Parts: sequence; structure tokens; C-alpha cells
Amino acid sequence: MAGSSAIRGLHFAVRPRVIAKYLGQASLVLALLTAVPALVALFTGSTAAALRYLAVIAGFAVYGALTARLPVAPNLQRNEALVITALVFALSACALAFPMTAYGVSFVDALFEAVSGVTTTGLSVLASVEDKPAGFLFGRAWLQWVGGLGVLVLVLALLMEPGVATRRLGLEGHLDIAGGAKSHARRVSLVYVIITLIAIAALLVTGQPLLDAVVHGFSSVSTGGFSNYDDSMAGIASSPARVIITLASIAGAISFAWYYLGYYKQASSLIAEAQFRGLLVICALSVAVLFGFMSLAHPDRLVDNLGHALLTGISAQTTTGFASLPPAELDAGSKLALIGAMFVGGELGSTAGGLKVLRLMILLSLLRLLVQKASIPATSRVTATVDGAPLKSDEIESVVALLVAYVGVIVLSWAAFLAHGYPALDALFEVVSAVATAGLSVGVASQTLEPALKAVLCLDMLMGRVEVLAFVVLFYPRTWIGRTKG
Repeated sequence: MAGSSAIRGLHFAVRPRVIAKYLGQASLVLALLTAVPALVALFTGSTAAALRYLAVIAGFAVYGALTARLPVAPNLQRNEALVITALVFALSACALAFPMTAYGVSFVDALFEAVSGVTTTGLSVLASVEDKPAGFLFGRAWLQWVGGLGVLVLVLALLMEPGVATRRLGLEGHLDIAGGAKSHARRVSLVYVIITLIAIAALLVTGQPLLDAVVHGFSSVSTGGFSNYDDSMAGIASSPARVIITLASIAGAISFAWYYLGYYKQASSLIAEAQFRGLLVICALSVAVLFGFMSLAHPDRLVDNLGHALLTGISAQTTTGFASLPPAELDAGSKLALIGAMFVGGELGSTAGGLKVLRLMILLSLLRLLVQKASIPATSRVTATVDGAPLKSDEIESVVALLVAYVGVIVLSWAAFLAHGYPALDALFEVVSAVATAGLSVGVASQTLEPALKAVLCLDMLMGRVEVLAFVVLFYPRTWIGRTKG
């Protein structure tokens, strides 16, 4: 109790003026970025959508102009940074759902698509996308591409001055790179753009139409998974194009700092990097397990099974969400294999979702430590390590807490689907896909899904994108009530 009282004594509520200022800066970036799909909609003949995009741009710009230059103290609190993160993703999805309604989509379904886009999930409740015009398909893919990098990274790169505020809103703090958060964000943005351009160019070389190349380039590098085809990757006839999309998905699931660290390290040291090796090993395991289950269910289709296991297994592990066959047609074991792959996800510092490879490595290190302690004297001292580096207590605490929150969200959401009578395995598959921002679906997410459950999946996608804590802080009463700093 005494410790709890001490913590309460140190607590500071968020300052509304600070929240307003940085939301205003994010709004200016969003206004600029939204101009791109607006122009595409205009030039492809979707005038009604272009006008709605224009209204959204005006709203972002006006709010940003009014608040972006508010005078505030330079120190940004941790809870303020988390609240801003949660609000940027939630409010941008709500705003950008409006233009989608111009394409004959209800606002509820448009909101679902927008949330799925900005969180780079790729789940869709639309009966078909092949009947949608180019402006709609580009707009969804652009939303994923922007969400993949994160609006806040662009705010860091373009608007904010270096200092405490930029460090608080920066990328994962485990990256020890000189130059500060603003410089880091610019480098990440540059790498992201370069990889995207390479993916689009490679798809064009394979003979893909311009729209297909752009959409699949955006959605693969962002590990988003939106496709121009109702049957996802199965709608792409070119095998080289499928390979390029898969490779681009892997590129998006690798920490973007890993790429520009090549300027400071030798290639051999990059390949030896623990998280990178971990991702490759887990991808191989996911493909092998999926192939095993598929072959047990269909022993007469070994060649086809291997192809599907490679494409869909890697897509699940990188949380991209492309599928070379409908996941609903898979056997129970294959679905469980995909659930496990999506749950883990890609690297920390990448566009991928899931728990992340590095956190899994930390948890496995803790498990190994417990086993070691069972066979050594009680007076001996051993420490959990990852790739030879000792783990700090706060790193371990944060990973365990995140795992508890992550599993808690999945269990509560799964219970909501079970209460509505959905099959247990299919419901779990869909919930994990949403929380991991993977986007693979067994058909539960559809236009006929109850609005309340659509809302559950939307919350799952948002919490998965900002890794739960930001929304817990957002809805925590003491975040808003209490004394504030000057």
C-alpha cells in the first residue's frame, strides 16, 4: 500500500493543451498525405470521393493550423505520448472512412476498412473488391502504406524539433543509434520508400498492371495485405509476382533500422543479428509445420501443399495477410499453425504486427533461466540473456506485462465471438488475426457480421497496432484526472 501511495504521489495527468498541439501537428501531416488518394480519385473519375477527401483534408488542415503552434512546455510525458499515439490512429481511421462511403460502402463497413487499413491489418468485410474502381483500391492501399510507417514517424521526420518530445514519440528505444529520434525517423522513412519503390518496380517487370503493382507493393511492404482480388494472392497468375510479394513482405517484417545499420556494420554482422536470424528460423518452422499439417490432410497434393505453405505461412509469420488459398478450407491443424505464426509476428521496429520475435526470444530466455535454476545451487547467480547480452529487469517486466495484456485482449474478444455462437477455432483465428494485425480470415469477418463484433475487431486491430498499452492508458481515468505539470 505504501508503494502504491508513493506511485500515486508521482502521478501526473495528461495536459490537454499538449495533446491538442501534437495532434495538430499530426493533422497537418495527415492533410498532406490525404491529398494523394484525393488526386487519384479525381483523376480516375471518382469525383464524389475526391470531394469527400477534400473535406477531410480541410478538417485536418484547419485543426492543425489552430493547434500545431500552441505554446507548451518542451517535456512530453510518457502517458501523453501514448494517448497521442492511440488518438492519431483512431481518429485518422474515423476521418478517412468518410471518403470510402462515396463508393457505395456503408459507414460501418467503411470504418472497418479504414481501421483495417491504417493498422495494416488487411481484414475486410466487403463481399467483393474486384467491382470497386481504381480510386477505392488505391485509397485502401495508400492507407495501409501510411499506417505501416506510422503517422507519428512522419511527424517526427517532418515537423518536430529535436528534444525530449521527439524521443518520447520515437521508435523502439532498444535501438541505440546516434542522431536522435527525428534523424532516426527520417532514415526509416527513406528506407521504407526505397523498399516500396523496389517492390513496385519488380512487380512491373513481371508484367503486372500499374494499379496491381502499386497496390500490392504498398500492401506487401507495409505488411498490410489488401489486394485487388477477392481471392488475394490466388488471383495473381504470375508465379514471379507472387514470389516478389512474399519477399517484399519479409522485407517489411524486418526492423527498418537493420537496413541502414548496414552503413555502420559489416554485412556479416547484420546476418548474425539475433532478431534477424530468429525471424528466418521462425518463418522456416511455420512453413514446415503448416506443410506437415496440410500434407496429413491431403497427402496426394504434396507439391501444391509446399507452394501454399511457403506463400501463406510466410504471409502469416510476417502478418501480411495474403493467402494463396482460402484459409477457411484448411484443416484444424493448419489453422492452429497459422494462429501461432500470426501470434508471434515479425521483428520489433518493423511494420509487422504480433508479439514480435525479440519478445519471444526474451520469453524463451526466461524459460531457459528457470530450467537452469532448477539444477544449480540456490546461492548461484544466473542472468537471462539474449544473444549474449544480459536483460535488464525493466525489459523483462515490460515483455511479461505486454504478453499478459496481449493474451487478455485475445481471450476477451474470443469470448465475445463464442457468446454469439461462432465456432471456437474460427473465432480464435479471426481474433488473433485482428490483434496481430495479420488480416488472414476464415470468413468470420464479413458484411453479415454483427456490428458489435465488427466493433470488437476494430478495437482489436487498433490495440494490436499500438500494442495495447496506449489504449489502456487512453481509457485509464487517472490519465485525465489529477494534477498536471506546469
